[in-house]
Amino acid sequence: MELARDYSEPNPLKKLALGDWLYALVVLAAAGTTFGLYGGAMDYYEHAILAGATVGLTGLGWFWKAFRWYLPLCGAVALAGIGLYDHDLARAQASFGLKYALSSQSAIMWMCTLFFLATGVYWVGLLKRSDTLTRIASGLTWAATVMGLAGLFVRWYESYLIAPDVGHIPVSNLYEVFVLFCLITALMYLYYEAKFAARQMGAFVLLVISAAVGFILWYTFDRQAHEIQPLIPALQSWWMKIHVPANFVGYGAFAIAAMLGLAELVALRGWLAGKLPAPEVLDEVMYKAIAVGFLFFTIATILGAMWAADAWGGYWSWDPKETWALIVWLNYAAWLHIRLVKGWRGAPLAWWALIGIFVTSFAFLGVNMFLSGLHSYGSL
Repeated sequence: MELARDYSEPNPLKKLALGDWLYALVVLAAAGTTFGLYGGAMDYYEHAILAGATVGLTGLGWFWKAFRWYLPLCGAVALAGIGLYDHDLARAQASFGLKYALSSQSAIMWMCTLFFLATGVYWVGLLKRSDTLTRIASGLTWAATVMGLAGLFVRWYESYLIAPDVGHIPVSNLYEVFVLFCLITALMYLYYEAKFAARQMGAFVLLVISAAVGFILWYTFDRQAHEIQPLIPALQSWWMKIHVPANFVGYGAFAIAAMLGLAELVALRGWLAGKLPAPEVLDEVMYKAIAVGFLFFTIATILGAMWAADAWGGYWSWDPKETWALIVWLNYAAWLHIRLVKGWRGAPLAWWALIGIFVTSFAFLGVNMFLSGLHSYGSL
């Protein structure tokens, strides 16, 4: 007599190792401490965001093992900087550690420097076919992301040192979101770099991050944009805490896809022969990046519509920013449709992804520079 087969799915929790549970405990402890210190000043929506962030960060650490050391390290660096302040913002100029390393501005400048160095080393490693140099470049990129995220954490604390009613999450202006863009793009790239064992991609992806770094430096020294300003009324909402990060996962993913499209076009033409990953690998990573970006951009667009309804009484007003967000969404929806349904591969989609970065850039920055509307508070 044949025994019945057991078609039940294995319990995924049984696959978790001790390190996974220790990481979850660290995240839970950090969230509990945050709630204990600031829970009384948070509303119900912010309680939900904290709970969601706790679950999300735990899941990310379980999914991507490198994140288990990255996030605690960023937190430790940020806490070191916060501790040096000793509740006094004036110490930013008096303390050597803050002035040259751990204030938000110093940490972000270190991020910029490390990203520039990583870009150069990636290219030298690519041209010389040196695994050692590309490993060093990858390490520099990791170090840059640590300093950048720690800098944003410290900037968040600094905003509350100015005044409680000034304090806000640091995703409210172009300076802050460009830092966020650099971090998200670099972290997503580092995941794909490890998954596909293709560090040579960094020479191309880091170019777009270095361009963003160049904007940060210009915006800092020419416009003094690093100075923390109070939120305008339109941004004084808990929606900002979830809409903006989701949006920039999309932007970062689309930027990665564009640069990999460029790399694929270079590889298909036979340039840098033997130095780049196979075009099929670049094509697959480009597809995965656009798929993830499209998912998060869709979520961000829905969240933005809900925020608009809450703030302005309507889900959609054909504001220039909204219109261009729809154009970006339709562009990548069509890209995915052509690939998945029609089976396109290779140069046509690589060109499409590369051109897409210009469409996305206009929606991100060009609208603020050249058009006016309900989102004009983000102008240069």
